[in-house]
Amino acid sequence: MNKETGFAPINGTQMYYEIAGSGHPLIMVHAGVADHRLWDDQFDLFAKNYRVIRFDQRGFGQTKPVDGEFRRSEDIYALLTHLGISQTYLMGCSMGGGACIDFALTHHHMAKALITIGSGPSGFKTDNPPPPIWDELVKADEAGDIAKVAEYEAQIWLDGPYAPAGRVGGAVREKMIAMNTIALNYERLDLGKQIDLAPPAVNRLGELHLPALIIYGDLDTPHTQAAGKFMAQNITGAQLVIMPGAAHLPSIEQPEALNKIVLDFLTQLSG
Repeated sequence: MNKETGFAPINGTQMYYEIAGSGHPLIMVHAGVADHRLWDDQFDLFAKNYRVIRFDQRGFGQTKPVDGEFRRSEDIYALLTHLGISQTYLMGCSMGGGACIDFALTHHHMAKALITIGSGPSGFKTDNPPPPIWDELVKADEAGDIAKVAEYEAQIWLDGPYAPAGRVGGAVREKMIAMNTIALNYERLDLGKQIDLAPPAVNRLGELHLPALIIYGDLDTPHTQAAGKFMAQNITGAQLVIMPGAAHLPSIEQPEALNKIVLDFLTQLSG
C-alpha cells in the first residue's frame, strides 16, 4: 500500500506524519506513553477503506518538543489543514482521546465521529487513589532513572495497575517501553507549555452532537473507567464498549478485538 510520510511545520515544530488509503479521513492520535506506532496493527488495515492519518504529537516519536505554548487539539487542526482535510473521523487513545474531544468541541464542523480508547474529558477528576506502584514511579522519576520509570509505567498502563506485573510481555512490552522511553527523554528537556481548554471538556460534553464510541478495558485504572462511564452518560447517543482482559492500550494488547469493535462502528456510519 502506498504510504506518504513527511514532516509538517505545525505551530513551531516539525510534526512527523503518515497517511495512506482512500475514503473518508480517519485520524489516529496516540497515547502519552506511545507514538504513531501505537497504531501499527490498525494503520494498514483501516487504510483499505479509509484515508488514515497517524502522527507523532510534539514530544513523542520523531516530533521534537519546542519552546512555547501549545494545545494538542490545535496541533491536530493544523496538521489536518496542512494535509487539506476538512472533515475527519477521530480516534484517540488516552491523552490522544482527550485531544480528540477538545478538537470536536472547538472544530465541530470538522469532526464527523469520535472514538476514544481509555480516555477522559479534560477537567475530569475522581477521588480514586493512585496505583500501588505510584510512589516507586515518583521516586524513580525524581532520581532520573528513565528505565525504571518506563517499566513502572508499563505495569500501570500495559499490564493494568491491579494486574500482575509483566502480564503483557514479549514484543508488545518492548514496543511500549521503547516508545515511552523516547517520550520520557523528551520530557526531561522541559520544553513547551500545554494550554488547557477553557472551559474544560468535562463541562461541555452536551455540546457534542456526533456519533461517539467510548472504549476502555476492564483492567484499566479506576479513574479511566470512571471517565469512560461519565462520557457514555453525557454524550448523547454514545456507544460504550468495555473490553474484558484489557488495560489501557488495547490497540497493541488486543488488536484484533479492538479492530473489530472500531470497524463495526465505522461501518455503521457509512451505512
